[in-house]
Amino acid sequence: QVQLIESGGGSVQAGGSLRLSCAASGGTFSSYMMGWFRQAPGDKREFVSAISPNGIRRHYADSVKGRFTISRNNAENTVYLQMNSLKPEDTAVYYCAVNRQWQNIGSDSSYDYWGQGTQVTVSS
Repeated sequence: QVQLIESGGGSVQAGGSLRLSCAASGGTFSSYMMGWFRQAPGDKREFVSAISPNGIRRHYADSVKGRFTISRNNAENTVYLQMNSLKPEDTAVYYCAVNRQWQNIGSDSSYDYWGQGTQVTVSS
């Protein structure tokens, strides 16, 4: 069983930055593809970013490309999401998740374990 705990959310003004962290315990973190998703009120959960187990391959939703950066530290079992130039439309609960099959990284149904989420609120 893998447990994920997100942190780093908060409230910022448009144009600001936040860095989300997701600490994992249990399982074999260094073998998992890790992803970030977000869900705004009334919306479906949407893919934000994913990173390969060795950190070399990174994927981003078009809406965040060039503004967000995903990274990981396998020695510390942690994945990060650096969010810059934040916009009000980035407001959502952000979740990290484990994808053990390394497939369909954009689909939340491909992820096996989820954190509890952290709220990000961006005001204009």
